[in-house]
Amino acid sequence: KNVRISETGGDVVEFAIKLPGQSDLPEDCVLIPVDAKFPIEDYQRLLEAQELGDVAAADESVRQLETGIKKAARDIFQKYIAPPKTTDFGIMFLPSEGLYAEVIRRTALVGVLQREYHIVVTGPTTFAALLNSLQMGFRTLAIQKRSGEVWKVLGEVKTAFGRFGDTLDNVRKKLEQAANSVDDAQKKTKTLSNKLKAVEASTDTRPTDDGITDDMPSHRASEHE
Repeated sequence: KNVRISETGGDVVEFAIKLPGQSDLPEDCVLIPVDAKFPIEDYQRLLEAQELGDVAAADESVRQLETGIKKAARDIFQKYIAPPKTTDFGIMFLPSEGLYAEVIRRTALVGVLQREYHIVVTGPTTFAALLNSLQMGFRTLAIQKRSGEVWKVLGEVKTAFGRFGDTLDNVRKKLEQAANSVDDAQKKTKTLSNKLKAVEASTDTRPTDDGITDDMPSHRASEHE
């Protein structure tokens, strides 16, 4: 608000939209000058002539309105458009929707404003839409500027994920080796268990000196009697 375009002095524009420049430094920002114009007298005369149905007066009021709008556009162009500090165009804000509609429907006038004075005409509704468009555009630009950083991060994530996959593969192999070792130990344990059982069985049925096994103590005792 109330921005001085030239650092050495000069006129002050009512509003300026700050846009990011080639770098993120504040001094590199670019300004869009915005100046409000409201030729109320010319517009009121036009409305009165239209209400009265006075065609001649309405035509004269239109000519006066167009002259006033062109003068306002030239004023903005000469005072506030100063590249590279500003954009190569400025915005004329008409605070009445009716006045904006009256101006914008005159295509020849709008063409002169854009071609000769680099002026974009906006009203209350279209000005808000313009701001939204600028915001979205420069958000996209910011993303594009940082796309290199984004791809760098994605590359690092991809590398880290690849290493993580290798680590998981190594863990899987070690788990398989451990499982095989457990299976082998179980087989060996079972073999040893079977051998021990066989030894125990052979010990219980071993023969004595007289050819009678130790598992028949009661029978030997009866024969002795």
